Amino acid sequence: MVCPESKPVEKKVSKKTGKTKSKKQVATRLYTKACILGHKRSRANSYPTVTLLKLQGVLTRQDTAFYLGKKVAYVYRAKTEKRNSKWRILWGKIRCPHGNSGVVRAKFKNNMPPSAFGAQCRVMLYPSVI
Repeated sequence: MVCPESKPVEKKVSKKTGKTKSKKQVATRLYTKACILGHKRSRANSYPTVTLLKLQGVLTRQDTAFYLGKKVAYVYRAKTEKRNSKWRILWGKIRCPHGNSGVVRAKFKNNMPPSAFGAQCRVMLYPSVI
């Protein structure tokens, strides 16, 4: 199955040699970017189990309906190496919209650390109903 965003491979014939040159296919990313805003909170209370995310290109509450149930990955780099890698991932899931401006609530397996506020995360485009 070919994604609509991916470009087909084009073959060009060289005038001098007569050989065909093929352009490499452009890889498409299977995620949307999002910004971590912080924990859900009120004036007095903070709810660290709920993280607020601002999705790129989502401006209304109706637009968030597509992203409900999608998986979220926060990828970051740590100092120490574990399992032969310094990269770590926190996984979560988008639960519901928050307000009317395209912000959503997400629940992560472990609570999001405050050092991640303002950082980017990836909203995977799976699982999908379409």
